[in-house]
Amino acid sequence: MSITTERKAEVIKSNANKTGDTGSPEVQVAILTERITNLTEHFKSHVKDNHSRRGLLKLVSQRRQLLDYVKRKDEARYKTIIERLGIRR
Repeated sequence: MSITTERKAEVIKSNANKTGDTGSPEVQVAILTERITNLTEHFKSHVKDNHSRRGLLKLVSQRRQLLDYVKRKDEARYKTIIERLGIRR
């Protein structure tokens, strides 16, 4: 259900603005998106796992808050994040 260290490093590298960038909103949203994708795949075979579903809802909410923050600060950055990660709004 969680992402591996190697996959997380790939996501960080592909979305970082500069080297060593792990805290920018782009990277945080990308990591949350990866975790959300993994959890949605998990629910296809474990339909009754309601405890993990609560965690999924928290992740989606956290990603939404980050995206709202980016949209407030810079509309162009928001649109590039949405397009790059394939998040529907």
